[in-house]
Amino acid sequence: MEKQEALAALVALGHETRLDIFRLLMQAGPKGLAAGQIGERLALPPATLSFHLSQLKHADLITFRRESRSLIYSAAYPVMNALLAYMTENCCQGAAASCEAAAPSTCQPEERHETPARARVRG
Repeated sequence: MEKQEALAALVALGHETRLDIFRLLMQAGPKGLAAGQIGERLALPPATLSFHLSQLKHADLITFRRESRSLIYSAAYPVMNALLAYMTENCCQGAAASCEAAAPSTCQPEERHETPARARVRG
């Protein structure tokens, strides 16, 4: 992944609604979800949903296919994996084992710092 592609993906994911849509599609798996289902689950009006889906498509984070009269959206797993690889390619000066030890999931619950964003994600 090139820097400009990473920036486009990060900008797209930097909006609360788009992050919610992307996370929902990641949870849905490769089968994806119809646009109407996404809108219902996230309580988004069609125009708002369409705008945010367009932004995610522009960043290549999601794909879509037509099934009958429905548009089915799916997370672009290869692009997400490429973004994660881009973000971590020089992690810990190339010592991947050190990065795993520093990952937040290894922290004890009392060591984790609660932020408003983390609270929303868990909630």
